[in-house]
Amino acid sequence: MKEEKKMVGEKQIMVSVFILTYNQEKFVAQTIESILSQKLNFPFQLVIGEDCSSDNTRAVCEEYVRCYGDQIKLLPSPEKNIGLIANYIRTIKECDGKYIAICDGDDYWTDPFKLQKQVDFLENNLEYSIVHTGLEFLSPNGEFNVFSDSNQSDCKDFNDLIYANFIFSVTALFRNIQFKEPLPQWIDQYPYGDWPTYLWTLKEGGKIHYIQDVTAVYRKNIGISYKLKDWYTKDLKIRRNILNDTHFKKYRETVLKCIFEKECGLVLAYNRERKFIKAFKLFSQLFRKEKGKLSLAKLYLYSLKKALLRNKKE
Repeated sequence: MKEEKKMVGEKQIMVSVFILTYNQEKFVAQTIESILSQKLNFPFQLVIGEDCSSDNTRAVCEEYVRCYGDQIKLLPSPEKNIGLIANYIRTIKECDGKYIAICDGDDYWTDPFKLQKQVDFLENNLEYSIVHTGLEFLSPNGEFNVFSDSNQSDCKDFNDLIYANFIFSVTALFRNIQFKEPLPQWIDQYPYGDWPTYLWTLKEGGKIHYIQDVTAVYRKNIGISYKLKDWYTKDLKIRRNILNDTHFKKYRETVLKCIFEKECGLVLAYNRERKFIKAFKLFSQLFRKEKGKLSLAKLYLYSLKKALLRNKKE
């Protein structure tokens, strides 16, 4: 322990691992232990954003601070809960490392060489900015399911990530550009920060590397969750912010195309949910600005017909 503290003091911190935690006293010790057990040839810091938990989460975190000293930076919310995104933003700002890894307070790592593999790759491949891995899902009933995508392309970049976030935060390591270029203010409008952060990391270019090794466990159906529709509409709003952010101007055409495709998907979703007025209003907006109007009209009418037929059967 003393050697680790000395190393952190003498060398530049290479990796910052940040944990967001709230009312996770049952899980957070396992999370912290899985990080501290990493086998590395470089120093790292652990930054914990503890958001005024009403259980013993803070006490657990404070005990680790007492044991590991300067290696752990604890950021408590002393007066009240500030919420997920505010906690995210203040915690990532305190990450001093060249690279950042995320491990939420109810997830944990299973591969003691996770960080070493990822740092080695980014150190030796400067054209890459993000590296992520396979993982296991842990259901509330105790069942584990491995997710390792053998079809993941190693040529993915911003143009792919803007369409969907395929990076699980518990598996990610990325270059810490926000240390010099702070995250845009519009991020604080949304309930999650990982996907916008990855996009921000790739705004000047850079590729995404995938390691098939299973290195972490993600607990399903634990903590805050969002309805699919809410998630879909919030993702659309994030893309619109990116479209209007001059930092992303080189990707304008890609973002425009993505927004249009996602809005078409939302029209279909509204029809499926029998929200026909909302569907028609959005369709009308798209129809006025889209060149391929015939194909768009056919798609809209097909989804409307399908929804009405289903309505009759029920």
